[in-house]
Amino acid sequence: MDAAYVIKKPIITEKSTDATEDSKYTFLVDRLATKDDIKRAVGQLYGVKVASVSTQVRKGKRRRMRYGYSEQKVTKKAVVTLAGGATIELF
Repeated sequence: MDAAYVIKKPIITEKSTDATEDSKYTFLVDRLATKDDIKRAVGQLYGVKVASVSTQVRKGKRRRMRYGYSEQKVTKKAVVTLAGGATIELF
C-alpha cells in the first residue's frame, strides 16, 4: 500500500497530545492496513524509526435520524511508538 493511503490523518485530542511526551502518536488509518504497512508508512512520511504499533478497530454506531436509522463507518486507529525518543511535528 502507498504511504499516503495508509495514514489518513493524525488524531489530535487531549489524551493523544499528552501521550506525545512518551513518543506515542495516534493516527486514523485505512481499515485494511496491517501493522507492518502502518510502520512503513509513518517511517516514510515523517522520516522516523518506529518501535511498535498498536491498532484498534472502532465499530460504527447506529444513530436514529428523523427519516430512520443511519450507520457510522467502521474506523481503525493506530498508536505508534517511536524509537529513541524521536518526535514528529504535527502542528
